[in-house]
Amino acid sequence: MARTPSNMLPLGTKAPNFKLQDSVSGLQMSLDELKGVNATLIMFICNHCPFVKHVNPQLSQLAKDYISKGVNCVAISSNDIENYPQDRPELMRSNAIEQDFIFPYLFDQTQAVAKAYDAACTPDFYMFDKDLKLVYRGQLDDSRPGNDINVTGSDIRAALDALLAQKPINELQKPSIGCNIKWK
Repeated sequence: MARTPSNMLPLGTKAPNFKLQDSVSGLQMSLDELKGVNATLIMFICNHCPFVKHVNPQLSQLAKDYISKGVNCVAISSNDIENYPQDRPELMRSNAIEQDFIFPYLFDQTQAVAKAYDAACTPDFYMFDKDLKLVYRGQLDDSRPGNDINVTGSDIRAALDALLAQKPINELQKPSIGCNIKWK
């Protein structure tokens, strides 16, 4: 299992816009349509990565806990489906339904969106404020497959809570660790 860290895009970066197909609804969706009133959490994930599988229940719960607070979550899979067919859109759809994702799970076929965000691994997280300025990037929490630490989402939850309370977000942010994005 590869252990690739996030690239840690500079704080304050404006969210790159995109328009991608949702694997569940089949609709084309843009960042402008999906952004939250108070915050937007962009998550680069995939179906097969053990690091993502480890956190999927927390991703589902996180979205449910924060949607009423004006926070929208968006998942994107950018993996090469020729060499990793388990990440095909129809399997993304099945996975999203099975995991009870209430957020769009978009397919980045050209990998242009992952490159625009400088995404490196799955999972990789980017939290933007209401103006789509980057305020957090890094890990969900300290849990990893096999390290016996409970998955709580504590790092992202702390950042979201600070943002919503209009308090400073800790700028000491740990990179996410996961499988590398499977580039073409």
